[in-house]
Amino acid sequence: MKINDIDNYIKSYPKDVQAILEKVRAAIKKSAPMAEETISYRIPTFKLNGNLVHFGAFKNHIGFYPTSSGIAKFKDVLSGYKCSRGAVQFPIDKPMPLRLISKIVAFRVSENRIIRASGHNQRRPQ
Repeated sequence: MKINDIDNYIKSYPKDVQAILEKVRAAIKKSAPMAEETISYRIPTFKLNGNLVHFGAFKNHIGFYPTSSGIAKFKDVLSGYKCSRGAVQFPIDKPMPLRLISKIVAFRVSENRIIRASGHNQRRPQ
């Protein structure tokens, strides 16, 4: 089944995971209320002056994808989580760091605004 929007993406998971996904979505919206919601790479995506962040549910974690710059900027705070160049895994059985997610999104909003104002093309998410 092809999922076209974030509501249907979230509804495709068990109730306990749905609740977590809704909290992550709300944390993102808090820092990027003007962002467009869509599905990209088969996961929820927020766009504002280009790709902002992506997130998705997996068996044991919530994947959060703020691009490599979002990971680099918050690397000290993210050191307790499994990270790669452009992604972080938040264990599904632990409280979601919603304030941290909001801070990272606020950073990405600012970064995308600067990139757009400078006339540079938005780079692809890592």
